Amino acid sequence: MMMNRRHFVSLLAAGAAVSVLPRIAAAQAVPPVRNVVLVHGLFADGSCWSEVIARLQARGLNVTSVQNPLTTLDEAVAETNRVLARQDGPTVLVGHSFSGMIVTQAGMAPNVSALVYIAARAPDAGEDYTALAKTFPTPPASAGILFDGDEGRLSEEAFLRDFAGDLPEAKAKVLYAVQQPFHKALLTGRTTEAAWRHKPSFYAVSTEDRTINPDLERFMAKRMNATTIELQSSHLSLISHPDAVAGLILKAAGQGNG
Repeated sequence: MMMNRRHFVSLLAAGAAVSVLPRIAAAQAVPPVRNVVLVHGLFADGSCWSEVIARLQARGLNVTSVQNPLTTLDEAVAETNRVLARQDGPTVLVGHSFSGMIVTQAGMAPNVSALVYIAARAPDAGEDYTALAKTFPTPPASAGILFDGDEGRLSEEAFLRDFAGDLPEAKAKVLYAVQQPFHKALLTGRTTEAAWRHKPSFYAVSTEDRTINPDLERFMAKRMNATTIELQSSHLSLISHPDAVAGLILKAAGQGNG
């Protein structure tokens, strides 16, 4: 269902009102850190961060890509927390797509110094993300999800067109081949806390996104008062625009503009 301009403006206004609640503003100076933990979303695995990882390692950062089990939100958060517990010192926690749910919850860990959302979900505590998403036009990729019992995956056509639309076809097909199926139960989880209310937050909007509505991304970024960049990108900006994505993470890590 299309959302009228008045509704969109009211949502943005609500987000602006929320952002004045007590929490650390994203604009606050972030102390330099050396650890980065990356979390992938649906239709992917940990290797989707490879282009970004190489750039962060070249800047001397210790980087770990979580293998998200894609089973339940609680299990995904627990896996991320195990990785965070192994980090020595302050850590920037980064999520793409669905894993914004995980980052929002696991980001409450005391060693997480900043949060970075890459075209990602960013729910409030207890919020029904599906209901929020329905207040914006439905992105095309949603129609391409196929289920085999309790396991869901994206069709090849939808993956190439709506998920990885700005990547060379050969590269997109490799990524399609390694996508992990997700469990239906994963989509029913809700966060109980919202780390972005308490820690500096950064957001990369994908303006050509066909998996999450770009205006929804803008709304969530504004609501959390995030330091925000916009990339003319498909949902996979971490692969098509790795320099810009790495640059935003470096900024969250206190390394200036990257």
